This record gives sequence, C-alpha cells and structure tokens, in this order.
Amino acid sequence: MKMKLKAILLFLLMFSAFANAQKKSKGDYFFFEYAYKDAIKEYTKELSKNSLSNQQYLNLADSYLKVGNYTKAAQLYEKQYQKDTTLATPYINKLLLSISKTKSRQEFTSYTENFSNFFSKELKDNADFNFEILEDNTNKEQDFLLFNCYLNSPQADFSPAFYKDELLFTSGRTKAKGKIYEPSGESYLDIYSGKVQADGDVTVPTVFKRVANSKYHKATPFYSEALKGIIYMLSNADGDNLLFDNKGKNTLAIGLVSEKGKFEYLLRDLSTSFYYPYYEAASSKLYFAANFEGGFGGTDIYYVHTNNGQIMSAPINLGPKINSSGNEIAPFIFEGSLFFSSDIFYGLGGMDMYTSNITADGFSTPVNLGKGINSTYDDFGFIIKKNEADNLYVGYFSSNREGGKGKDDIYGFKVTEKPGLKTIVIKGVVVNPANNRAIEEASITLLDEDENILKQAVSDAEGNYEFEIPFRKGYAVKAYKKGHGRFYEKFLQEEEVKAVTQNVKIGLPFIQDVVEEKENKTVIKLQKFYFAKGSSTITPAIASELDKVAAVVVNFPNIRLKVESHTNSRGSDARNLALSQDRATAVKNYLLSKGVATDNVAEYIGYGENLVINQCKNGVYCLEFLHNQNDRTLITVLNYDELN
Repeated sequence: MKMKLKAILLFLLMFSAFANAQKKSKGDYFFFEYAYKDAIKEYTKELSKNSLSNQQYLNLADSYLKVGNYTKAAQLYEKQYQKDTTLATPYINKLLLSISKTKSRQEFTSYTENFSNFFSKELKDNADFNFEILEDNTNKEQDFLLFNCYLNSPQADFSPAFYKDELLFTSGRTKAKGKIYEPSGESYLDIYSGKVQADGDVTVPTVFKRVANSKYHKATPFYSEALKGIIYMLSNADGDNLLFDNKGKNTLAIGLVSEKGKFEYLLRDLSTSFYYPYYEAASSKLYFAANFEGGFGGTDIYYVHTNNGQIMSAPINLGPKINSSGNEIAPFIFEGSLFFSSDIFYGLGGMDMYTSNITADGFSTPVNLGKGINSTYDDFGFIIKKNEADNLYVGYFSSNREGGKGKDDIYGFKVTEKPGLKTIVIKGVVVNPANNRAIEEASITLLDEDENILKQAVSDAEGNYEFEIPFRKGYAVKAYKKGHGRFYEKFLQEEEVKAVTQNVKIGLPFIQDVVEEKENKTVIKLQKFYFAKGSSTITPAIASELDKVAAVVVNFPNIRLKVESHTNSRGSDARNLALSQDRATAVKNYLLSKGVATDNVAEYIGYGENLVINQCKNGVYCLEFLHNQNDRTLITVLNYDELN
C-alpha cells in the first residue's frame, strides 16, 4: 500500500512500508496523498457500489477525523469496533478522540466505562488532568509569536534541529537529480540546512553535505556537540541496495556521522524502524521512537544507555506516564523537561505537543502545550532554546495546519516563558504511626484554600498515593479510613519554586491502638495518673497524659468521651463525691483548653467512692496500694463501635 513517509512516521501501527505494494482504489490514492476530502468522496462512491475492506473503512473514518467531522468519524469507528472488538489499540484511541469531541465530559466518562481494559491508571490520570486544563483554560495560553519559516516548500518539511548557527531539517522537496520515492511521489527524504536570521526566520535552504550521500531516506537529524556528530534516521541499505526482512519490509535505522565523515549504525533491525533520535549528553542516553512489540500503543519513546554513543543496553520504555495507547514521537529535553508529541485522544486533535518534568523517580503528568501553539492538525517535532541576547525562548516545530506552504511546514516561535504548565505533585505513604505499617484503601482528599475538593485518591497496597495538579500556593491534605483516625494538614508553597514535589507522610492511627478495655469499658490508653491528696489541680504529669487524649481527638474528630473520676473510701462520702466531680471538671476544662470541642466531651462525672474496684470500702482496713487502685480517672469512649 502506498503512503506518505509522514504517515510512516506518525501512523506506524496502521500501515507498513512495502517496496512494491499497489494502491487499490481512488479512495486509497487520495487518502495517502492527504487529500482527505477527496478520499471521503471516493470511498463513499465505492461504498455505494461495493463494500470497502476493513482497512478502507477505517481509512474513511480517519479521513473524517482529519477534516474535523468528529461525529461521522465516531460513527464509523464505533461501527467497525462493533464488528471487531479486537480493533487495534490506535483505532480505539481515535474512536475515543472522536467521542471526546462530540460528547460532554460527563457523557465521555460514562462512555469510556465500556473500555475499562483500555485505561491504565496512568492513562486515566493523564486524560483527567489534560481534559481539565484544556476545558477550564487552567493552562493559560502563552503569548507565542508564531511564524512560518521562509525555508518551507510545497513538499513536506519537518523535524527541525539546532546546528551551530544553522537549522537542520528534513524535506521531501524535488531535486534536480535523484530517485523518486514512489509512495509519496516526492524525492526520497533528505536532510537540509538553513541559515538562522536575527529575527529567527530560516533562509537559504540547501542540502546538508555533512551527511553521506544516499539514494534513499535520510531524515530527522539531531546534532550532538558531545558526540561531535549528527545522529539521524536512514533507510536500511547496503550501498545502493535496500535491505528487506523475510516479509519484504524495508525499515529505518539510526546512524551517526562524525564531523570527520565517519559513519556507523547505532540502532538497526531489518524488521523494526527507529525514529527521531535525541542524545542527552548529561546522561549519555540516546532517546528515540519505535514500535516494539509489547509497547503501550503504536510508537513509544525509548532510550538506551550509551558510552560515548556506543549502545550499552537494551531499549528501555519511558513507561505509561509518557507512552500511551496512541503514538508518541520526537523526544527533546530542555531545562529538566521532556518535550514530545502524541496523538492520544485527550489532545486537541491529530498530533499535539506535550511537556513533562523529569523527576527523580520518573516523569510528571504530560501537559498539553495548549491552543497557543497546538492546533487541531498534526503538530510535532518541538525544539527550544534560550536566546540570551533578548532573554526570550525561541524554537521550532512542524505542522500541517491550514495556511501553510506545503504538506508539512516548519514554524518558528518566540515566547517569554518556557512553555508548559507549572504543576505540583503531592505524594507519599499512609501508615499506622504505631508501627509504621502501610495502610491500604485509605481515602485521601486534596482541598483548595476554601476547602473545595480538588482531587481524591485511595492508597494502594503499599499505602502509596499521588496527586498532580496545576501549581497553587495553598492547599490541604485530608485522609481517613474506617477504624482509623483522620489526618488533616495545610500547606503553603513559594511561587518562585520551578518544580514542586511535596512528600506528605500520612499517619492514621488505628482506633484499637489508642484504646484498651478497663472495667468492662473501652477507654483511652493512658499511663495512670494521680491527683494530689484532696486536690483537683492538673499537675504537669497529669497534663502530659491528657495531651494524649487531645491528640486522639484530633485524629478522631467524631469521638465522644466521658470523663469518669473516682476516689478511694478514705474521708466522707460527700467530700469524696464533690472532690471527684471537681477532678472530672478540671480534666474537662483542660481538654477544652487544648482545643478539644465541647461535643467531644459528652459527659464528665465524679463518682466519689461509689464504684471502688476492690474490697476497700468504708470501715475496711487496706494497704496504701489497694486504696490507690480506687483512685483513678478514666476517659471512656462512648461511640467505639461507630468508630471501629
């Protein structure tokens, strides 16, 4: 099946590049020429006369998607899904993209319940986050100054890369000499360079001579100063002859050419294509996109460890925080952030550009760069740097949006701030403070300054939880689990902080750890304390124990307590009754002074000597320690069953 090379780069799971495949209809012809409106007309004609193949039916759905007719696209994808529930993951992604554009957020959420197996936790979190910021305009559109670069041609121009004072890029523009790549009808892709002018525009495009001449594809360059060379994508070939696997498929490899002209393959497999290389000198990691079996969707972004460019590890997938059920391509790292492109369903349409902060343990939630730079078409190949002369951020990307000069154009931009929404990550573990053991299935709620709910989560089997939200200075974390205490704490962040990760360890005491059984009652677990003889004064030793009660109330705000004070039988009954009531009142007043609410102290009663717990009643001689057993104050829990 013939196709544009850009389709190879963006829609790898849909099609394969075969050397001698043939177009099957006019609809196919227009589809692979990106003439989607014409493709719709032809496929519709063909459908009225004969049935379309499953692939052509999906091509028709894709065409409606590309022209923005999301309702029709959704109908076709859904009809095909009903015929084949094993529909490839990228088409499920497109179905959801179409549905998301035609239904309310609530309707879409309800619809996606049919695809619960499709959603990983990370995909759901990423979708919720990006839907929210795009709908609420939380990610305020930055004031991008965009311009279509002079270097663009009527053919495809894409994949810009910085190279000293020039800009490298890929183009299928017509050459005076050279083979034609039959699937596109254009010249085989080649690498060009252009002069970057003072205003950021790029002029004087010429073939980049530092890359060895080849009859076949050379594309998506990246210049590495550390490796002193250009890393790029090229057709798998042996001299002038393309190489094919046992299925007749020719793939794309990644190679490195040094400034002295020495060439070597870095990533090469006759059955797997590699795309969009990016080398990070600080970590010696080579990033790229590929469609390996076992990935998360179509093309995923991977990296390999290198030693000065020599591959030292197997490919490592960036994981489900970055890679999705769609296609991810074009990695670029700048100032601690990964920029990349994806056609995942929660974007604006087609390929969108995203950014994610690189953290100690992975990546933050990818954030759509917004309508200021993304469009409903394909936007990809984002690169950026800081221009120290005017203190602006400058960069380039590729897009096939309307108003361009060709099929894909390179656009430049200037912006005052680094693109991307500043976020804050709040994460940690929920434990029982008595033994530091993890607590699973605890309910954690993130609140704003006005106590409105921002996010809710449940701790996992290891007690872990995590939130990520657009940056805000103030917020609070609340947690609860049946039979455990409650947690509540407020936080305040400094606005100047670039990236925020707040680790919050949540302690939820188990109710059974703070109570015990005494005298057939459930009471707060305390060290026994004594009032001075004939006194109701709260001593420091007594206060120390009562502070524990106040702490229990903080963790269990719905607890209802009864203060019981008892004396021994020495002295008159009336005096002991009054003394015990004074002591109960003193305990109650102390607890209130420590912030305990009156609702928590439901009762405070002095029983005098009426409820002695041994034989030491009036007229019975007892040793001192036996009388001391009767001198006691208990803090009884009245609603233990409710709390537990």
